[in-house]
Amino acid sequence: MALILFLGLSLLLQGALGEIICDDLPGGKCSFSIASSGKRCVLENYVRYNGKLEYECKTSEIDVKNMKEWIESDECTNACGVDRMSVGISSDSLINQRFLAKICSSSCYENCPNIVDLYHNLAIGEGVFLSNLCDVQRTMPRRAMSQLLSSGAASGPISAANDHVTPVAEAPTAVAEAPCSNT
Repeated sequence: MALILFLGLSLLLQGALGEIICDDLPGGKCSFSIASSGKRCVLENYVRYNGKLEYECKTSEIDVKNMKEWIESDECTNACGVDRMSVGISSDSLINQRFLAKICSSSCYENCPNIVDLYHNLAIGEGVFLSNLCDVQRTMPRRAMSQLLSSGAASGPISAANDHVTPVAEAPTAVAEAPCSNT
């Protein structure tokens, strides 16, 4: 009980001071959070000298456009089917039909812009748009998985002629304007 009270007061104090620093967040609030700097927080794990697995919140190099000081709500993590104790996030989850159905559900897609933005950018990295995957998933769920698997976007190296191109993807406007509780 004391730990819960301490963590709650810590988060309130950080909110009052107006600054979120990933390295200061507890593991259970790390994944899907955004620091005051606009960088995504990532949960990392390591094995201590005694063999015990420990978790630590770190600041990633990934900038988030138009969102700062964000600790994702429990409502959004539940609606989107994501796990706060995720170590690393991969586009592989987008080929899971159940996961894709959760991300594409109206309770997630229309109300949780932070999580949708993250998975939108992961899908872009695979050469598809999350909105297109969601459209296909709603009508033909099995086809959505094959669309991602057959996109071929990540199947080979990028030529040296294209190394000056830096793709930047932004979340769909409708998602960025969706209401969401920001803790």
